[in-house]
Amino acid sequence: MKKILYIFLGIALLGAVAGMFYYLYAKSQEKPVVFETESPFKTNIVKKTVATGAITPRKEIEVKSHVSGVVDELFTEAGDVIKKGQLIARIKVIPDVARLNQAESNVKTARINFENAEREYKRQKGLFDQQVISKQEFNEFEVSYKLREQELDAAKDNLQIVKEGATKKKGSVSNLVYSTAEGMVLEVPVKEGNFVIESNTFNDGTTLASVANMGEMIFEGKVDESEVGKIKEGMKLKLKVAALQSESFDALLEFISPKGKEEEGAVQFEVKAAVTLKDSTFLRSGYSANADIVLDHRDSVMAIKESLLIFDKEDGKTYVEVETTEQEFEKREVKTGLSDGINIEVLKGVEKEDKIKKQK
Repeated sequence: MKKILYIFLGIALLGAVAGMFYYLYAKSQEKPVVFETESPFKTNIVKKTVATGAITPRKEIEVKSHVSGVVDELFTEAGDVIKKGQLIARIKVIPDVARLNQAESNVKTARINFENAEREYKRQKGLFDQQVISKQEFNEFEVSYKLREQELDAAKDNLQIVKEGATKKKGSVSNLVYSTAEGMVLEVPVKEGNFVIESNTFNDGTTLASVANMGEMIFEGKVDESEVGKIKEGMKLKLKVAALQSESFDALLEFISPKGKEEEGAVQFEVKAAVTLKDSTFLRSGYSANADIVLDHRDSVMAIKESLLIFDKEDGKTYVEVETTEQEFEKREVKTGLSDGINIEVLKGVEKEDKIKKQK
């Protein structure tokens, strides 16, 4: 009985050793490499460049005050649609002390001269009525009287301008600010009580409101110098607005800057395009947008993935590996056309039924 047990254990041990050697042998054998393949296909290839920028009104003006002072009252706010000549604000003039003193002194001097001229005029008129003096002599006193009267009126007007910023007789200088254009008020950067500076030849002055025609919008963006030579005025653009992800807008390229500006080591050229608006969507000024500019396109052409290509630096030719038999490939030269960065047009070298080896 013991002899049979020993024989059984020996057979089991030999089997275990044989199984272990077979497992190690099988594990050491490399699995055959199976290369994946792809076939050419028909598709549309569009080569385009992207310009980044923003949507802005074509015409936007800044309304400024002609006098310095404090905003006394505002008559509009952002979002209002106003007409040309509509009242926007009233400015309370804070007179300069030196100018005010000078203007008051001028009024006093002009009044003294006028009163003196008036007395002399009345005296000479009495003499003229008594025919003591001639008409010519009287006319000289009459002219002097009228000149002094005009000087007094001018001094009073100047004092009123210094104190209030406006005169009742003259409307050329006013503390009332009116819109110079029709459109929507985009921004009112001041509040009642803020100080404002007048607009003159020495400074731009404080902006009281920005007014723009929102019915005429343009896209302002920038294109890299590597792509600017491929675009021209009249090209169609497709705008994608970040705030309106579900909608796109058509635009027509109408301006390419003749001068580029270097930004972060790359030269950028400004472009502008007229946006075709939609009645159902309101475009706000300042929306960021990307414009797809189609540089070239091919419709229904034979194409392959650009990653399948092999570029030979020695002969400068382009190849693919085509399957001849199962997992057997031959190197074949191909002639390519337009590429969109993912797919590339194949003009010559492969057929639709060919299987092309994927490159690792």
